[in-house]
Amino acid sequence: MITSFTRRQLLLATAAVTALPGGARAQSAWPARPVNLVVPFPAGGGTDAFARPLGAQFTRLTGQNLVIDNKGGGGGTVGAAVAAKAPADGYNFFMGGVHHAIAPSVYPKLQYDLLQDFVPLILVARVPQVVVVNPKRVQARTVKDLIELARKNPGKLNYASAGSGTSHHLAGELFKQQTGTFITHIPYRGAGPALQALIAGEVDLMFDGLGSSAAHIKGGRIQPLMMAGRSRSPAFPDVPSARESGLSDYDVSTWYGIWAPKGTPAEAQAAMIEAVRKSAQTPENKQVWAGQGAEFANLDAAAFGGFVQLEMAKWAKVVKATGGVRID
Repeated sequence: MITSFTRRQLLLATAAVTALPGGARAQSAWPARPVNLVVPFPAGGGTDAFARPLGAQFTRLTGQNLVIDNKGGGGGTVGAAVAAKAPADGYNFFMGGVHHAIAPSVYPKLQYDLLQDFVPLILVARVPQVVVVNPKRVQARTVKDLIELARKNPGKLNYASAGSGTSHHLAGELFKQQTGTFITHIPYRGAGPALQALIAGEVDLMFDGLGSSAAHIKGGRIQPLMMAGRSRSPAFPDVPSARESGLSDYDVSTWYGIWAPKGTPAEAQAAMIEAVRKSAQTPENKQVWAGQGAEFANLDAAAFGGFVQLEMAKWAKVVKATGGVRID
């Protein structure tokens, strides 16, 4: 039998539950504490150029910090291995990129599996690669001119890359495969040194990300011949696309996306996707993306996952055609 005292206690308890939006509900809302984002490259690199602006807007929109945790080494594979082993509690995420789609083809002993250990969430940015030459060393002003020059002088032209097995390297190999040319590969220890070598006239050309080449193109130090994709870049509307240049299948971009460790609660995945989407689309970050010639593709999780698998297959084919690039 329920006494008046018991009834009164039940009413008070019901009132307390009704009032939970400001109390317990706030405690369960995501994020309730800082969120960790592993960036598998040293601070100041291309991934940071998007991760840190995202972090600033994430904090403003959610009230919690997005902690950028730089874990460099192994061309991005060391940080990926760390992220794969992080607790799948909804507060650990990973921001990787095109190199992680290439890595399975060039690293024989990875400490993680991109498809099995992670859940793809969202593609954050795509930056087209651009074919650039040193105008003092190479007289070509169109890709057609470059192809003709390379065919007449097999092996005499050379191109710089950020290292064997990088997207810069394989973009060059893909170009050679599709154009029937032979251009000598000159690897450097990073995109920065490679680009400086091009500017200094140590090498002839480079297949570079637009974000790092843009300022040097505007300064006249290097000459762009083609955007390595199907459309022109709004940042450089006068530079033709690969499709316009007769290379309809040449589509290469530097891209960055966010994954969660496998087992991360679905609610946290969805909340992270929404927070990143809103952060990337603030006026401040739209300006940051535009300044780097990047687009926010806004692919949903399933589409991003499919895109990654296509990229892995594409680069595996390119690596195989080169005779195999292996990095121990």
